[in-house]
Amino acid sequence: MPDKPNDQSNDKPIEDVDFDLETSPLFPAQENVVKSDKLSPLVWISLAVLIIIALGVVFVLPTIVEEYELPLEKRVQVSPSLPGARPAQELGISPFELAQQAIHRKEAQDVLASLLELQADLDAIEVDSWGGEVYREAISFAEIGDGFYREQAFIEARDSYSQGLNALQNIIDTTPEVLVRLLQQGQIALEVLDAQLAAQYFSQALLLDIENSLAMAGLARAKTLDEVGGLISRAQTRYEGSELEAALELYEQAFSLDPQYTALGTNLNRVKQAITENEFSQIMSEGYALLENEQPELAINAFRQASNLGIRIEQALAAITQTENQISSREISTLQGQISSAEIAEQWAEAVSAYKEVLSVDGNLVFAINGKDYAEKRLRLDQLLEASIAAPERFADDEVYQQTLDIYYTGRAIEEPGDKLVQQLTTLQELLDSSQQSISVQLISNNETQVSLLRSGGLGLFQRQSISLKPGRYVLVGQRQGYRDVRTEFMVGFGQTPTQMLIQCDEKIIASRGR
Repeated sequence: MPDKPNDQSNDKPIEDVDFDLETSPLFPAQENVVKSDKLSPLVWISLAVLIIIALGVVFVLPTIVEEYELPLEKRVQVSPSLPGARPAQELGISPFELAQQAIHRKEAQDVLASLLELQADLDAIEVDSWGGEVYREAISFAEIGDGFYREQAFIEARDSYSQGLNALQNIIDTTPEVLVRLLQQGQIALEVLDAQLAAQYFSQALLLDIENSLAMAGLARAKTLDEVGGLISRAQTRYEGSELEAALELYEQAFSLDPQYTALGTNLNRVKQAITENEFSQIMSEGYALLENEQPELAINAFRQASNLGIRIEQALAAITQTENQISSREISTLQGQISSAEIAEQWAEAVSAYKEVLSVDGNLVFAINGKDYAEKRLRLDQLLEASIAAPERFADDEVYQQTLDIYYTGRAIEEPGDKLVQQLTTLQELLDSSQQSISVQLISNNETQVSLLRSGGLGLFQRQSISLKPGRYVLVGQRQGYRDVRTEFMVGFGQTPTQMLIQCDEKIIASRGR
């Protein structure tokens, strides 16, 4: 401040006072400070530095960011500010506004850095080859953000960068779906034998998942696909030329290279089916030829071999049935001839056996069922007649006689009997008739032996006696005290009647000592 003027009313001169600023107790040691209304030069220097920094942030930094932090595309060098732009002081921008701009610019830069990081990750997996329009749209958001950034519209730039960032993140999030699509497209390319396209899809899939087994397998298949396609083409040519075995060999070579090729398996089955069809037709033809040559058994073997091929089984079985029917018919015809001969000759045992053979061929044949029943009855009658004729002596028994008579009348009831039956009945009738005619038999004894006829009664003691007996077999028994019994069997009738029968006990029994 300026010194106050001296008081002019006091005439006394003022004595000079020596102020020693360094020694004065009121002013300790300090520098002299000159008070003045002017600002210090240091303040002006500080203000100048702050203004320069603010101008650098506003005008210089955007150019640096544009040149070094936005490598999305090659930029054209532009001036640090838009044409006609004026310094911040001229625009009247306050320091607060400058600070807000700096904050928004930093936010935009941070989002951009994240966007660039995602872009680098996607570039590493060649997103250009599979990202398509979605990727280009994401980049367009970043380019729009660049425009806002150049105009210092940092909020709009940040929002555009965020849209691009989100779009790129969505692309990364959808990589599993993209991987599936690439694998499917690769598989389709394999099926149409496009080795180059298949390799492209599977290679892209491996960029998304380097350890994906399906992609690795598909890429390996793509490497042999051209060779597989060549083999298939040659095989198809052989197949169309009916060279089935050659076609099969080529298809099998292709299958060994790529067993997963679906169409290849279909073609293999088609050729194998054609070969089997040819073999079936050939075997069936051989079977019918054997049948025509009267070799039905061999024909059946051929038809069975054809049925074992696994195709047209019903046709083969029908041929077997037809042949078996022919064989059966022929066998039955032969057996019918045997039956007829046996029945005419009244060889009923042979007829029964033949009927059984017919029924073994076809158990439902009515003629065989009925014929067997009749033949068995005739066989039984024949056996009874033969047994009766062979033992006429049994007729002496009334019961046996009656049974034999029933047999005789059973035979008589048969219409149109054969010569054998007629002869049997005639013989039996004679035996039956003669069995009822008594014959006189002379018995001789010693008048000391008790004689009896079994089943007839005692005859007593006699020396000579005549009795009448029906034809048959008889037994005389002689008994005498002290003598051994005697027993004599004889036949009456049928030309076997003895002239006389001696029955007496002559062997004396000697008693044992010591009894």
